[in-house]
Amino acid sequence: MPLKGIMSVALALFAMLIELCVGYPERLVRAIGHPVTWIGSLIGELDRALNRDSAAPNARRLAGAVAMLIVIGFVGLIAFVIERELFRLRFGIFVIAVAASTLIAQRSLYRHVAAVATALDTEDLGAGRAAVSRIVGRDTTALDAAGIARAAIESLAENFSDAVVAPVVWLAIAGLPGAAVYKAINTADSMIGHRTERYAAFGWAAARLDDLLNLPASRLAALLLIAAAALKKGASSVDAWRTVWLDAPRHRSPNAGYPEAAVAGALGLSLAGPRIYGGVRVDDAAIGGGRWDATAADIRRALTLYRTADAILIAILAVLAATLIAPV
Repeated sequence: MPLKGIMSVALALFAMLIELCVGYPERLVRAIGHPVTWIGSLIGELDRALNRDSAAPNARRLAGAVAMLIVIGFVGLIAFVIERELFRLRFGIFVIAVAASTLIAQRSLYRHVAAVATALDTEDLGAGRAAVSRIVGRDTTALDAAGIARAAIESLAENFSDAVVAPVVWLAIAGLPGAAVYKAINTADSMIGHRTERYAAFGWAAARLDDLLNLPASRLAALLLIAAAALKKGASSVDAWRTVWLDAPRHRSPNAGYPEAAVAGALGLSLAGPRIYGGVRVDDAAIGGGRWDATAADIRRALTLYRTADAILIAILAVLAATLIAPV
């Protein structure tokens, strides 16, 4: 493998370890924001400038594609320049890893999902709905305790793929520019990729690109969760595999169903099903054949599964980096 490829794998490993240990400090968020918010600001400006309500659907679809080209070009160029210049430093790879760690969300994902379990412990549905509303896009106002718990577990599974595995995969493949471009596309999908009247055409390019870039990560995330289930007492890797095989393709998303199915099968739950987004009911198929009445305890079981799968990914990167670097 070329030296750059070897360094990208090592970079992915260092970035995961840095983010796992320190995350992105809240005081830094308050002081300068976060790379995702910077990207989001650019996407928001392009939405306001190019997404005209009066335009025909084809024109809005073209405008959305142009917006994505601008976002990808701008973010990719900045990341490329940063990586190239920092590589000139003696310990540049570690500085780049610090920058890359901001594109991974291991700590914040765990913290936000754990907060939902804590809120449910108090039997305060209002607090539970408020906590889960921070990590899901659906309408949470009518969710009961079981619905809140399922929503948190589904978000954990999907975001393990989207916010952890996918940026790490693209970081290992294409360095900082690869991870940054992926994050830009993923952020665009979350902002404008919805099937609403305003974004059905304009967000088409963002949604399709996100589906494409998340395809390998979603399958890898499912495999990592199945492997984690084999290591954890009370979880079933056999049922996780069976649920992925049978139910993942039934999900409305070509990617989210894979990690969700793995978690549902591993923990003996049923996830997905009918939900409300922006006031519109979405009749998703059920994933898994287990219990619907998920609890705070199930959220914590899912978090344990998530941490184990995350550790397996780190171990794989460590072994791969050591194997590739040794001959060099």
